[in-house]
Amino acid sequence: MKQKRKKIDYSKWGYIFILPFFACFFIFSLIPLIDTIRYSFFEYYRSGLKQIGPNFIGMENYASLLKSDMLKYAGNTLILWLIGFVPQIVIALLLASWFVDARLKIRGQQFFKVVIYLPNLIMASAFAMLFFTLFSNKGPINSILLSMGLIENPIDFMGTVFGTRSLIGVMNFLMWFGNTTIMLMAAIMGISPDIFEASEIDGCNSIQRFFYITLPMIRPILAYTLITSIIGGLQMFDVPQILTNGQGSPDRTSTTLIMFLNNHLKSKNYGMAGALSVYLFIVSGILCFIVYKITNDDDPDGSKAAAKKRKKAERR
Repeated sequence: MKQKRKKIDYSKWGYIFILPFFACFFIFSLIPLIDTIRYSFFEYYRSGLKQIGPNFIGMENYASLLKSDMLKYAGNTLILWLIGFVPQIVIALLLASWFVDARLKIRGQQFFKVVIYLPNLIMASAFAMLFFTLFSNKGPINSILLSMGLIENPIDFMGTVFGTRSLIGVMNFLMWFGNTTIMLMAAIMGISPDIFEASEIDGCNSIQRFFYITLPMIRPILAYTLITSIIGGLQMFDVPQILTNGQGSPDRTSTTLIMFLNNHLKSKNYGMAGALSVYLFIVSGILCFIVYKITNDDDPDGSKAAAKKRKKAERR
């Protein structure tokens, strides 16, 4: 009799290969997250050489944060994010549409793609130090303007709210618009050329094609871009921290939520820092959920809504 060959189950190797990821996630992400939530309910800080706590105080840390300047810093974070994100997404969409449009026949596309993406490779700290040097009172920008006779006295770019916020927004824009452009180009290239050809036959111009075909077709990538940008905006720290030397000047108008969190960590106030982290986690989750629901239509042709109406009519 012929012996039956044993079947080799290769599926177990998949679990073995992904096991290191889950182990790292459990050790370096899940456990710290649980500890952060736990410490947020405790009074736990250092006063001089004396350590206070951990003493359970319930929701007092959360209440104290609402009475502090947290909402002001949340507003600063929102403004700084908008200054960088709005021009980023607009210019990225325009560049992606132009580069992908075969009718324009743009030469040297690969070169422009590399140049656009290069700022994304520079560390944010290096970018902030560069701008700090360029726009300081005795920096090259003021020197050039003085030598040309355009100004009589050096401009204190970082001494005004508008100047500081503008510099932070420009840096965030320059660092991330290249990455956004490349992603949107890939999304537009994924649209079938037949759709664009059909639109041309129907008489659509470039603007109509962009708003009625391109934007709806790349909506999932736009949602991803917006969600990652929101999370990145809430985590904004390095650029304003270095540019303002950690002071959030002028008058803390460029202090972000993570800079506020960092101040609590410096003072060893782990309870307040944990509560602020939980607030950021909840806000991030809510904003991402709202963006996802707005930008993702699970019933594009209206068939599900029509089916629900029919069922309601039948019940009546």
